[in-house]
Amino acid sequence: MNQVGSITNLTGLIVEGLVTTLGPEGQVNIAPMGPLVDENFSRLILRPFRTSATYANLRDRPEGVFHVTDDVELLARAAVDRLEHLPATRPATKIRGQILQDSCRAYEFQVTQLDDREPRTHIECSVVASHRGRDFLGFNRASHAVLEGAILATRLHLLAAEHVRDEMRRLAVIVDKTAGPAQRRAFQFLETYIVEHTR
Repeated sequence: MNQVGSITNLTGLIVEGLVTTLGPEGQVNIAPMGPLVDENFSRLILRPFRTSATYANLRDRPEGVFHVTDDVELLARAAVDRLEHLPATRPATKIRGQILQDSCRAYEFQVTQLDDREPRTHIECSVVASHRGRDFLGFNRASHAVLEGAILATRLHLLAAEHVRDEMRRLAVIVDKTAGPAQRRAFQFLETYIVEHTR
């Protein structure tokens, strides 16, 4: 694969969202990801692990869609590959890919450089089309707690079980104080998943 030469020149911020890619048979894969994006949202850098479907799909078909969404239930379930059903999608306009119908913003991208020499890859992309969907509701403290819980759920193989449980107890206080129904459902789902996988 090509080595990324310009990756350290990109300054910006990490934005949490969902990436859709297409598998070998054209199936849609949905994965939470926090790419580094520039201030104009014209470039982004993804860092999926080599073991992930997102990496395999982008290696074989170097294009996808990054979505900004406030749907914390979808983020939580996608993080641990427990989607009950595939959300509604529509075809992308500039690439072979699918846009999540209910996303707030969607950015079609093409891979320009890919460096997979490390377990966590570096994939630089150019945005080739952008779409505005519904308004972004925003994240309250409980939404952020769900995001943090989802990240913990994806790192159970890296973190001590007691540390994860301690962090979830801390996050549960925030959820109890500030959550609406969607955030409560998402956090309870993550709590159940973590209990099942840390016994």
